[in-house]
Amino acid sequence: MNSGFFDKLIERIGRVRPEEVQNYLHRLADEKGFLETIFNAIHEGVIVTDPSGRINYLNRGACEIFGLEREECMGKPLSERLRGLAWDRLIGSEKLVSREMEVFYPQHRFLNFYVVPLHLESPVTRRVESREQEMVGYAVILRDITESRLSAEETLQSERLSALTLLAAGVAHEIGNPLNSLHIHLQLMERKLRKLPETARKDLQKSLEVAQEEIERLDSTVRQFLGAIRPARMEATLENINSLVRESVAFLQPEIDDRDILVEQELRADLPLLEVDRNQLKQAFYNVIKNAFQAMQTGGFLRIHTDFDDEFLAVSFTDTGGGISQENMSKIFEPYFTTKASGSGLGLLIVRRIVREHGGEIDLVTDEGKGLTITIRLPIRQFRARMLQSGPSAPDSAP
Repeated sequence: MNSGFFDKLIERIGRVRPEEVQNYLHRLADEKGFLETIFNAIHEGVIVTDPSGRINYLNRGACEIFGLEREECMGKPLSERLRGLAWDRLIGSEKLVSREMEVFYPQHRFLNFYVVPLHLESPVTRRVESREQEMVGYAVILRDITESRLSAEETLQSERLSALTLLAAGVAHEIGNPLNSLHIHLQLMERKLRKLPETARKDLQKSLEVAQEEIERLDSTVRQFLGAIRPARMEATLENINSLVRESVAFLQPEIDDRDILVEQELRADLPLLEVDRNQLKQAFYNVIKNAFQAMQTGGFLRIHTDFDDEFLAVSFTDTGGGISQENMSKIFEPYFTTKASGSGLGLLIVRRIVREHGGEIDLVTDEGKGLTITIRLPIRQFRARMLQSGPSAPDSAP
């Protein structure tokens, strides 16, 4: 119904029969229901407030974005329901205001929203030339931009890794070759040192050992850096993922015993074989387990669980190392970022590279103060498709 209809209705209100008023009310109710259906069908969130910022209306999209119950919000100040932003100042403006925000509940999302002041011309002011408008409230329009934001971050991250790859070539040349030369000369010095008397050799031998250890440490850092960012040639073979998990744990058994850590392996027996690079995947498992050990220090519990569905085979690692703060979750895969005093910040970066080269993905769930769960998901569809193409008698999967 347009404003002209209401003007005519107000002018004739004294002459309108009761049944006509009832008919008008039915038309208003139908139109309200129709508009309600439209607003609930759109994906954007819509919140309407009165001039003081109290919620008069919010659609289904806004409730889902913020995890709100509509009935509990009606008439309540917007600033009480959506904390973290100075809504009073945003809503108090007479101009259109646009902002971006990040929310963590009920889902982690990035939102773009704008606040629009709502004005209404009263029937009286419409008949005068001044046409003064009355402020009746504000509309807050919210749009989920998580996908585009993450896409932009992935593009930026890809550009960073490309730059790091170019830097790696320079690092390998400028640092790697001199380190090799130093290592050779130290070996020559060690041979000559053996010919000296024991009294003269003792102090020099200690200094020589320190120098060799530092060169080995630098060489290890260079190799880790190169391994984290440069693509590696895949040598795929059919493997039992449970066996790779067991081998990775067995390799770290001395450290497990030394740190007094309990490792529980819940490995599903009927996992399908996957075509993977066993050495690279063991390196990924090794890095994740090592990361968990470093987070837990002495003592603690690590649970390793394997499972699969129609699309992915999943390997989950849950530790009791205290978890990661929300602030650091977005930085966990950045080169050289670490929360540990002795960490290199390259372990999980290597894990992500290996998993991505296998067409998989990584999920992280943190319970701050308690622990972290890292889940590696590897696709199984491609393998099944290749098996089916080889002939009708080829099995879907192997135990």
